Amino acid sequence: MTMNFYQHNAAQFFADTVAVDMASLYAPFIAMLAPGALVLDAGCGSGRDTKAFKEMGFHVEAFDASAEMVTLAAEHAGVPVQQMSFSELNATRRYDGIWCCASLLHVPAEELPGVMQRLAAALKSGGVWYVSFKYGDGERVKEGRHFTDLNELALGELVKMLPGIRLHSTWRTEDRRPGRDDRWLNALLCKA
Repeated sequence: MTMNFYQHNAAQFFADTVAVDMASLYAPFIAMLAPGALVLDAGCGSGRDTKAFKEMGFHVEAFDASAEMVTLAAEHAGVPVQQMSFSELNATRRYDGIWCCASLLHVPAEELPGVMQRLAAALKSGGVWYVSFKYGDGERVKEGRHFTDLNELALGELVKMLPGIRLHSTWRTEDRRPGRDDRWLNALLCKA
């Protein structure tokens, strides 16, 4: 369902998201990274964030599940983008930072603990991990996409299941795209 949405709407999604100013969300994440750190943009969508991190001097790897989004993201960011899903990630202690901006929210709630364990395993000790979800509680389908919405309590419960991962901070923001009124839960997680 969600995959079909991105396969058929990739160009429009790219156009709607590629130019959104994310500087205020990048700031707390990059403040916790050393210069030249290796960052994974997991579920990279348009490649907007991949490109931004590359331009900041970080080494960036990226993936997305949609073949169409992979093509657009690689072209935009100027880096190879792998086509794969979260469940295919098999890295261990590879990344200094992991960026999951509006991507984990498409994972069904029952699969989220396992997916987050894979991401946690891919993060190096001392690493930082950004996640964002539409603010709420529960699962829903909207415009052909599945969403798992989280609030602070639900996110905290997920993080408790991840050995060595602690919740560093959470904050709420409004959607940065014109004409959108979604509220977002943002969080930084750290690995001991």
